[in-house]
Amino acid sequence: MTLIEYADSEMMAIDLANSVAGELGEALRAQDRATLIVPGGSTPGPVFDDLCAADLDWSRVDVILSDERWVPEDHPHSNARLLRERLLVDRAAAATFLPLYAPGDDPEAVLADVEAMLEPHFPASVGLLGMGTDGHVASLFPRGDNLRLGLHGEAPILVSMRAEGLEHTRVSLSARVLRGTLSLHLVIIGDEKRAVLERARDLPPEEAPVAAILDDATVHWAPE
Repeated sequence: MTLIEYADSEMMAIDLANSVAGELGEALRAQDRATLIVPGGSTPGPVFDDLCAADLDWSRVDVILSDERWVPEDHPHSNARLLRERLLVDRAAAATFLPLYAPGDDPEAVLADVEAMLEPHFPASVGLLGMGTDGHVASLFPRGDNLRLGLHGEAPILVSMRAEGLEHTRVSLSARVLRGTLSLHLVIIGDEKRAVLERARDLPPEEAPVAAILDDATVHWAPE
């Protein structure tokens, strides 16, 4: 794990957006297309605001969420909705978005079809992830019903996830897929999450799922 500290979250957002744009540019110079994994939640919003204006051939970039709530895209809790409002605008509007959600009451009925659509786009070129105060990453939750599968070395691309306290069923990229990303970034803000990160380094992934990807990640931290 590499840790980069910033004076404030605004500086971090600018620097991280520049780093991700640079890595996408390198990937596009080496191959026809690049895949970018991004999280939902509020933390990445400022990064998206800067990244969306990057001077890239966005028409050759495929964007995939690290995880999603099993709700339609027009639902207020949809991560895809946030993505379309904050990242897939300006120059980045030309990117191709590959959703994790497909119409259906339960994800298990359609996950195989979604995986078949996603498979050609891995390993991803660049990944940007967040972390919860319980040590979850993507939707790999410490007490999630499918956590063991999501952490398995031969896990599928996607796992469904239900856990106590979650309003909606989630769908998440597995730890195997996240670790396979060529350049992986984890962004955290505040002293509380910094303390969670430090504890996670000494815990098994079953207790702090973020531990499953730390060896492969560059961590970006800023105070509140």
